[in-house]
Amino acid sequence: MHYLIARTRVRSLQRLAREDAGMTTAEYAVGTVAVAGLGGLLIKILTSEEARNLIWSLITRALSIFVGG
Repeated sequence: MHYLIARTRVRSLQRLAREDAGMTTAEYAVGTVAVAGLGGLLIKILTSEEARNLIWSLITRALSIFVGG
């Protein structure tokens, strides 16, 4: 009797695993699209003149603090 219960549980878990197999692919696809969109936005922001000036001023301030100039 115990064997039948264990076998039924294993089959139920196997069925659930098969039903959920496509979800990971869909989740990876959504994550990939989101990362690509954020990457494009980041490139757009960092290539702007304002961002370039901000980054340059941060670098020069940091170097002046460490160098002492």
